[in-house]
Amino acid sequence: MSLLSERPAPARLPVTPLGPHFGAELHGIDLGRLDDDEVLALREALVAYKVLFVRGQHGLDDAAQIEFGRRLGEVTVGHPVHDSGDVAPEVYSLDSQDNGFADVWHTDVTFVRRPPAISVLRAVVLPPSGGDTSWADSQSAYESLSPGLRDFVDTLTAVHDGTREFGYYLAQRRGGRGNVWEGEVFTELTPVEHPVVRVHPESGRKGLFVNPGFTSHIVGVSEHESRGILDILYAHLTKPEHVVRHRWQPGDVALWDNRSTAHYANRDYGDRHRVMHRITLRGDTPAGPAAVRR
Repeated sequence: MSLLSERPAPARLPVTPLGPHFGAELHGIDLGRLDDDEVLALREALVAYKVLFVRGQHGLDDAAQIEFGRRLGEVTVGHPVHDSGDVAPEVYSLDSQDNGFADVWHTDVTFVRRPPAISVLRAVVLPPSGGDTSWADSQSAYESLSPGLRDFVDTLTAVHDGTREFGYYLAQRRGGRGNVWEGEVFTELTPVEHPVVRVHPESGRKGLFVNPGFTSHIVGVSEHESRGILDILYAHLTKPEHVVRHRWQPGDVALWDNRSTAHYANRDYGDRHRVMHRITLRGDTPAGPAAVRR
């Protein structure tokens, strides 16, 4: 088991932790000019702190954001379903003037077999106030559950379904033909199953892997029981001690480990314009405690 999550990031990176377990700021660096050792250190810091904030990246455009992502891992297309218009295929543009909101707790694209491992979000257009984003630490949330509840949720599987969020969009706006994802054209939102508790493939830590945005129900229990279990987990996941909140400024970039976090973007800026550009890095198939023990 790796101890990445328990040790600080290498000293070469100017890391300021935001709390004892979760979130950090990086100061005085240019994401477009990191050397190979710094990229490796940043990747390790991301696993350890789960979400990193870097200010002052005014020179980063879409092309540079994508190139930076390629140094961290394999960049995917921007989204399996959404058409972001006149941007690079790797960019998912969240534009408030095109219903680009994310005001529900979610983990990115968990409705596919291999959800993204890492997301990189850049502020493009910001409202004069509002539009903060919060992240929740799914590993600390899991570890602070009572032992009996941890043992119980270790055994559970949940269904993740993108239909509620993107079903109408795929059928009506895309004519049933989405983007190329995992080498195939995405034509339907077939629900997938993932473990409720995910073992992180790099740190070995367990974390809750359910989210209100895409998790529809728990397998093998009644609808009432499923709702009760999920409500307990969501309330615990989003307790203030598990959450960091970021107030965006021009030039900001946020990076997060999609395997150990959920996030929520405030929709509190009325009709003011907000545009964020996100790229994602290819992930693996989530594994639960039982699969890892085999």
